[in-house]
Amino acid sequence: MGKTYEGGVPLAEVVRSGFVEGVHRGSVVVLDAAGEPVAGAGDVTSPIFPRSSSKPMQAIGMLRAGLPLTDPADIALVAASHAGEEFHVERVTALLRDAGLTEEALHCPPDLPFGEAAREAVLRAGGGPARVLMNCSGKHAGMVRTCLAAGWPLDGYWRPEHPLQQCLTATIEEITGERAAAVGVDGCGAPVLAVSLTGLARAFLRLVGAEPGTVERTVADAMRAHPELVGGTQAEDTRLMRGVPGLLAKIGAEGVIAAAIPEVGAVALKIDDGAARARTPVLVSALARLDVRAPILTEYAEPPLLGGGLPVGAIRPLW
Repeated sequence: MGKTYEGGVPLAEVVRSGFVEGVHRGSVVVLDAAGEPVAGAGDVTSPIFPRSSSKPMQAIGMLRAGLPLTDPADIALVAASHAGEEFHVERVTALLRDAGLTEEALHCPPDLPFGEAAREAVLRAGGGPARVLMNCSGKHAGMVRTCLAAGWPLDGYWRPEHPLQQCLTATIEEITGERAAAVGVDGCGAPVLAVSLTGLARAFLRLVGAEPGTVERTVADAMRAHPELVGGTQAEDTRLMRGVPGLLAKIGAEGVIAAAIPEVGAVALKIDDGAARARTPVLVSALARLDVRAPILTEYAEPPLLGGGLPVGAIRPLW
């Protein structure tokens, strides 16, 4: 694995009124069911921060360390970047309350909901930023519950040297098959590890291909059974998992997404400028190389651009 991400190639273009007004560059890898590369573009072997696409692997590490959750819905929420809708907040609050904790135990920063509708609902009700509303609060609730179960201190649970984070680092390195090239601070304050897009795709393929009853399969099955908890009512990974049978998908900040289907293959990609709008059309074009097709993919293939409230163009994949 290279030491520095070299950047990608043109993967999508922004077309407005028939005129190309912009191009999104990035990198993408497609693996077959055996984990072998069948297509790719850009730099897929150098490290990138997968951001929240790492959350399924972090959930696996927590369960291995003793996180005492058996309800698949709770496990899905631990692996989530939720939209802060009411049902998300209620379940995160319950995870904390069941352990005698409040949101003050969480290190993630106070925030408004990630989802636009949920954010507006909080503001209309006179509310403001709160830790439990932050999109990573499910992960952080899982982290503090894991510390309690393992007998680790809650203080500093987010620091890379803490036993929890050492455990999660070992888990991610095992599942991706790569040593972390760097350790950063994610938007929620927890560590994020740099691995390659190829390692990320292989990790997702491992999850969906694991034997029933394993922790890897438990997390994959929980996310696919409760996709609305992974993202939200309108989140792209939620809707993709609802619409494509067997698909496991998880978005990450800075234009990252990873997805896998058992006995079919996996995809991981990054849009270099971090634009979420280019993420799904490139994913659709990548899944087509695995002959994966569904009505929801057609919907995401060319997201529309609006002018005066009407469609006047689209984000079109170039790869």
